Amino acid sequence: VTAMLVFSWALLTLTLVLGAKAKELLEVTIDETTGELSVGELLERANRDHHPKAGEPPLVEGDIAVRTDGKNADPCTSRGCLWNKWSDGKVYIPYYIADHYDSRERAVIVRALESFSGFSCIRFRPYQSGDYERLNIESRDGCYSYVGRIGGIQALSLSRLGCVYHGTVQHELLHALGFHHEQTRSDRDNHIQVVWDNILDGKKHNFNKIATLNQGTSYDYNSVMQYHRTAFSKNGLPTMVPIPNSNISFGQATQMSKNDIDRLNRLYKC
Repeated sequence: VTAMLVFSWALLTLTLVLGAKAKELLEVTIDETTGELSVGELLERANRDHHPKAGEPPLVEGDIAVRTDGKNADPCTSRGCLWNKWSDGKVYIPYYIADHYDSRERAVIVRALESFSGFSCIRFRPYQSGDYERLNIESRDGCYSYVGRIGGIQALSLSRLGCVYHGTVQHELLHALGFHHEQTRSDRDNHIQVVWDNILDGKKHNFNKIATLNQGTSYDYNSVMQYHRTAFSKNGLPTMVPIPNSNISFGQATQMSKNDIDRLNRLYKC
């Protein structure tokens, strides 16, 4: 009997260990697989079947939340969308991370938030009592953010189903800081030819140009804000072709580029 009990406990322990290892290997496999995808591909996949639920905003450009109060002037800097700079030269932005993320997901989000302090004057800090505005980071339907500071409690969605990766978090945070997508830049037509006939019906508005402030920086094919070649394609063919060299690789970023960092620092005068 004693031998049987020992055997049973050993078998149970082995099962639990193997189960934990299998879960760990699965998570690694998932991370490695999605790690091969660009930020643009991850976003399009996560938001492919997005349909705003009650209380959620409509989206444009795939992942930009639109206000329903008529205050969506473009560019956002025309309505004072920047976060305030303090006397010490830093820009402190309170954030709150919803409790429904597990420890691994929370660590990914915090790492992306803290990455900004390494190359800019932006300082994301945990929300404190008395803060009258903050980024509310939560798992809603898909990945999305408003562009720039809108005041009060500002939703930033990072769905647990496909959005919690370093590059996608950086991408949504750049939206919250005031940036649009690279392919909607005011000088887009000098660098990207949009192939309108290949775009999904009802999605052509995602390629409308915006009177962006480009901070004196050149067009960046490697920007984390640049979508991939077949974004919103209805037939698998390119919706964007770089010009004059159609063979240039673009839309493959997995994190912020040097140009992204430069224009962020110029916008906030870091």
